[in-house]
Amino acid sequence: MGRLRANRLGAIPNANGALTRLGYAHLKSRGIEAQALLRQANLTLHQIKDSGIRLRVRDQISFLNLAAAALRDDLFGFHLALPFDLREFGFLYYIAASSGTLHDALHHLARYGSIANEGVALKYLSGANVGIAFHYVGVGRHRDRHQIEFFVAALVRLCRHLTGMRLVPSRVRLAHRSAGAGSEFAEFIGGEVEFGAAVDEVSFASADIPIISADHHLNKLLVAYCEEALHRRPANRSTFRSDVENAIVPLLPHGKAKLDKIAQALGVSQRSLARRLAAEKLTFSRVLESLKMDLADRYLADEDLSISQVAWLLGYQEVSSFTHAFKRWTGRAPREVRFRRA
Repeated sequence: MGRLRANRLGAIPNANGALTRLGYAHLKSRGIEAQALLRQANLTLHQIKDSGIRLRVRDQISFLNLAAAALRDDLFGFHLALPFDLREFGFLYYIAASSGTLHDALHHLARYGSIANEGVALKYLSGANVGIAFHYVGVGRHRDRHQIEFFVAALVRLCRHLTGMRLVPSRVRLAHRSAGAGSEFAEFIGGEVEFGAAVDEVSFASADIPIISADHHLNKLLVAYCEEALHRRPANRSTFRSDVENAIVPLLPHGKAKLDKIAQALGVSQRSLARRLAAEKLTFSRVLESLKMDLADRYLADEDLSISQVAWLLGYQEVSSFTHAFKRWTGRAPREVRFRRA
């Protein structure tokens, strides 16, 4: 069932690091020297070689981004999810594989997924369509693309494997924008993938499909094991900054990323929001500006977006306003930055 030994990383969400190690192995198989990328992501070779060491989720996301850039693969996370042995999910694979129905399997994955990765909270979606929604905790969602695409593709693969059917999700939604290679993802899914959505989720039309490897006795044993592991986890490993950032991103294009709207979205007063950010030595305006700078860099790397579209996505009514802000941040115009990357 694997070790759950962890580094003491304080309030920073961590993960078992299996995805980082998978990405590192892929780079090595392609003849790419990956140790420099590890250093850039604040990781060490020792952490990669010892599978019992847990890694910071933000470092995992950073490494996957760097690896994708090195390979020039806009679908790096998705591509990683296609060939790997599903049993490498460890206890999560076996608790899903021993469940009675798809409903049970998804419910168990949602409840115990955070044991493997504390930066992503999974929620079981019930009703006419069943599935899983992914919510980022203590990590800025805007920084990620490849981790979530791996999770979604691997989840679809897992559901097909467990049921012995080529299940086609009724809906797949991802919060980030498409990098222009969405057709390959859609072909695998068997339908459209909605990019730029308000949430990340995968859902199916039926939940009563039996799991072909169901084992009631093994499942009971694994549930007890997971409940104990869940009970030992710290109650909260989040930072308020990441919660604020994740609330800001979907409101930026509509010009509604104001202090009052963000406080309302988080269910706190404006004073409480300011006080909690101050406890992290931050202000709302500083978080907002830093987030815009980060997003501007990512959006400008997407050649399918015009400068005016980038400006709109960041909440600017006029391109000139965005250009002025970008020059203040970087000393250069957006078009100059894009031209140098070409």
